[in-house]
Amino acid sequence: MTKRAENPLLIALALSLGPALALGIGRFAYALLLPAMREDLALSFAAAGALNTANAVGYLIGALGSVAWARRYGMRGVLLSGCVITLFGLGMCALTRSYSVLLLLRFVAGLSGAMVLSIGGMLVAQLASAHPQRAGLQLGVYYSGIGLGIIVSALLVPLLLATGPHGWQAAWLGLAIIGVLATALIWRPSGAIRSDNMHDAATRQLPIRQLMRSLFASLLSYFLFGVGYIGYMTFNIALLKGRGATPLQVTVFFSLLGLAVCVSSRLWARLLDRFRDGKPMAALNFLAGLAALLPLCSTSMTMAFVSSVLFGACFISVVSSTTALVRHNLAATQWPFGIALFTSIFALGQIVGPTLTGWLSDSGGLEKGLLFSGCTLLLAAVVAMRQRALNVGLGS
Repeated sequence: MTKRAENPLLIALALSLGPALALGIGRFAYALLLPAMREDLALSFAAAGALNTANAVGYLIGALGSVAWARRYGMRGVLLSGCVITLFGLGMCALTRSYSVLLLLRFVAGLSGAMVLSIGGMLVAQLASAHPQRAGLQLGVYYSGIGLGIIVSALLVPLLLATGPHGWQAAWLGLAIIGVLATALIWRPSGAIRSDNMHDAATRQLPIRQLMRSLFASLLSYFLFGVGYIGYMTFNIALLKGRGATPLQVTVFFSLLGLAVCVSSRLWARLLDRFRDGKPMAALNFLAGLAALLPLCSTSMTMAFVSSVLFGACFISVVSSTTALVRHNLAATQWPFGIALFTSIFALGQIVGPTLTGWLSDSGGLEKGLLFSGCTLLLAAVVAMRQRALNVGLGS
């Protein structure tokens, strides 16, 4: 619950700056930087994808460790530490041209990004429990912060890339400076939610095997989502630039995607509130898969813009759907483990996705990689339909 009589939506909005920093800036801005970094550092698509794979490996470790770290240092301490470490990872990318060092820094930013996203998700889940009448909207608002980070990146990065042949380094520095502001704005609201019982939950023994069996379909679907969506988000800008898109068109494409993420919180709130099973995850994966395949139907920028809007409106809501699934089906004492479990599975998918999509793109063009991403998301939708509401006495 909140410590004071504060508007829960405003608290969720403030906390959404965590995902804005951790993913919107810390991960997805890389799509804008990738073409310039490839050219300047002479990277293959596979090598460029490996930078996002390193980020995903760090994300996996951060997801696995978040609950234990929260038990020791407290929810707020882990959240704010994650923000600061992410800033370090972003800022240091501006100071090196070594591929090995960049791999390490992307790993660090991924580790801290998972700390921010998972711990913030636990806090917002508790906030939603205290204000259940608008729970779906609060979860959606939190994750839609990623869209704000995408919009900021879309507006800032092209300007900094234009400063010179090494403009990508200036862009990393600019993103880190924006992240400092986001961290400052998170500071006070991050203490507005009581996390005592969440802290206790982190120490409780859980029926792990039973839980994983019951959630197997949604976990597998989320893994496939991680594989599929990250390929689109890593290489979409490279595809557009390869087709001759202007800097303005790239900015519009990425801004539309981010704007769609921002409005998606209200778009799917009722769906997340109504269903306890895998239907929301299935519907959102299906639409995201269609969006990823649209650029293969036409090379026009109009089709690319439609793809960006549809994809942005769906893909982050898949993340929200897993938190909603946990909140609907598990007791509050099991939320930390449930959210950490989904976050870890998600990270595994993201480890596979960028390098595999990059390898396919090197061998058959970016269109082949995009086809793989879209089909993987459609498969994720089919698998999610098999997830049933839990009837094992775990629901709250």
